[in-house]
Amino acid sequence: MGKRLSEMSLEELWMLFPISLMEHTDEWENQYAEMEAFLKRKLLSCHIVRISHIGSTAIKGIWAKPIVDILVEIAPNEQMTAVAEIMKSGGFTKMSESDRQISFNSGYTENGFAEKVYHLHLRYAGDNDELYFRDYLNDNPDTAKEYQKLKLDLWRQYEHNRDAYTKAKTEFVEKYTSAARKLYGNQY
Repeated sequence: MGKRLSEMSLEELWMLFPISLMEHTDEWENQYAEMEAFLKRKLLSCHIVRISHIGSTAIKGIWAKPIVDILVEIAPNEQMTAVAEIMKSGGFTKMSESDRQISFNSGYTENGFAEKVYHLHLRYAGDNDELYFRDYLNDNPDTAKEYQKLKLDLWRQYEHNRDAYTKAKTEFVEKYTSAARKLYGNQY
């Protein structure tokens, strides 16, 4: 039997879970809807403001990692640690934590990715730049195609280094998130 995920180094994890992009599929929307329904049931006792499909799988027509990103925004008076415990009991693994954000995943196994993979971002309401970025790219297909080109260019270069891949996209994401916030105002 091999190492447990918790025993692996970051480099071993990146080798087991390389960056892989694929053409957009409507299946991602179905996977999101399935998980959204699960989360609504699981978090029934919590003060949830909004559950949203974010990330590249939520942007129509562009290539993406086959990982469905979900943003769960909780009310300011909700106890984030209590919600996190419910998430863990629902099969999610906590990946990182700060005072105002906790990230989870589901679908990572000792043998690689499961059939369905999710990243869940737990935050307080209003910490939702990803919604603006998603909407801007969906409303501006040319910008979405620029983002796709950037991701495809970075894919092979950073196939086994998720941090570098994400960092290399940061300037683009920040530029268009800022543009979206100006355009959409306080939409959320």
